[in-house]
Amino acid sequence: MKLIGLDRDGEAIAYSKERLAEFGDRVTLKQTDYRDLKCCLMDMGMSQVGGVLFDLGASSPQFDDPRRGFSFREDGPLDMRMDRTTEMTAATLVNREPEHALADIIYRYGEERYARRIARAIVRAREQSPIETTGELASIIARAVPASYRHGRIHCATRTFQALRIATNRELESLEPALDDAADLLAPGGRLCVISFHSLEDRIVKRVFRALAQGPGARLSVLTKKPIVPAEEECRENPRARSAKLRVAERVVERTPR
Repeated sequence: MKLIGLDRDGEAIAYSKERLAEFGDRVTLKQTDYRDLKCCLMDMGMSQVGGVLFDLGASSPQFDDPRRGFSFREDGPLDMRMDRTTEMTAATLVNREPEHALADIIYRYGEERYARRIARAIVRAREQSPIETTGELASIIARAVPASYRHGRIHCATRTFQALRIATNRELESLEPALDDAADLLAPGGRLCVISFHSLEDRIVKRVFRALAQGPGARLSVLTKKPIVPAEEECRENPRARSAKLRVAERVVERTPR
């Protein structure tokens, strides 16, 4: 059995190589996007695999390191890049995008009800000086929204930060074609598993699974009618697991037309 791991984050690859070193050539790790899954496997001379797992979203090390700029819990540069070799950062978006485009990003990817107010506040603030840190941005958002919203169940900057992270890394653009490629690569009986952490990802996964399981040329059989969610005990031990949803589908043998 062989494990092939793909990740956009060079630090994640370096950490995983060290941790999995004992398995030698049974493990191959590459720094790349999951949109390159099929190309990577073809380059390795592999046309089929027994299973594919997509673990979507950002990771705990990314959130916990203030230098990465994913979180507003500690002040840090407004970066948010999963692949730090790319040029586009969250600061680039915040300081260059027109107000209407910022509002669209925040509403579409963050499902933020106060997207227009937040975008307007960002543009006004950057007219005085560039917005460069997570703390600056979080403060701007807090001042832009109603007082009642500032003291809600989740931090008032959460949805905006999610939206900017998704836009910076173009997280949703390649998910659908990547899932389609993964289904193509599965051997009969192989399973495609996807862990998502917010509704936008989960909707895409649900829609793609449904499409690939329909019609005479169906490639997948969906094994999870509803997503599997973590138990209360797991959420207590790992609070960040509370929003995780797992969907699973199995590759079926394609029927040949009579």
